[in-house]
Amino acid sequence: MVLKLYGVPQSVCTRRVAVVCREKNVPYELVPVDVAKRAHKSPAYLEKQPFGQLPYIDDDGFILYESRAIGRYIAAKYAGQGTPLLPADPKAHALFEQAASVEYSDFDPFVGGLALEKAYKKMWGQETDAARVQEYLKVLDGKLDAYEAILSKQAYLAGNEITLADIFHLPYGSMLSKIGIDALESEARPNVARWWKDISSRPSWQAVKEGA
Repeated sequence: MVLKLYGVPQSVCTRRVAVVCREKNVPYELVPVDVAKRAHKSPAYLEKQPFGQLPYIDDDGFILYESRAIGRYIAAKYAGQGTPLLPADPKAHALFEQAASVEYSDFDPFVGGLALEKAYKKMWGQETDAARVQEYLKVLDGKLDAYEAILSKQAYLAGNEITLADIFHLPYGSMLSKIGIDALESEARPNVARWWKDISSRPSWQAVKEGA
């Protein structure tokens, strides 16, 4: 049975799962969820995803939600095919978890906040909070200085091999240039720019960047 991915093609978290599937050569069937009609809040959907969020997967009856958890599951289940994305060695795995925590705590909240203010609010007809944008930019600037220090010593965030920690950055990171922020491509941080060009040009991301 082909893995079923319930989500919206353009959503950040749906594409996070889709790019992992592509890296691991795992076929999937995208099952569109009509959020305009609040299908994600229906009793049937909430039975699978109690928070009414996107996405979740159905892998031959195994239900799992939260995009990063799904990514880990796919990478572990299909460890023997596609790109190795989860280190097996305990120390290497610990470094991966460290890098994954950095993405979740030191990148996602601020890039997600910028996306909210400069993209989503416009879509919803709301006003951008300019002061909040500047706050996010200031914090992100400091975070990316730390990224530059890490990436000056190694190719990827967890070492010299790509992992899920790098891949997880792609959906939100790709929104920055669309909202006029070149933080990941700036010559001021050559190692961040090199890393971002590397991961964002991967065929897996090119295949799903406009929609899972």
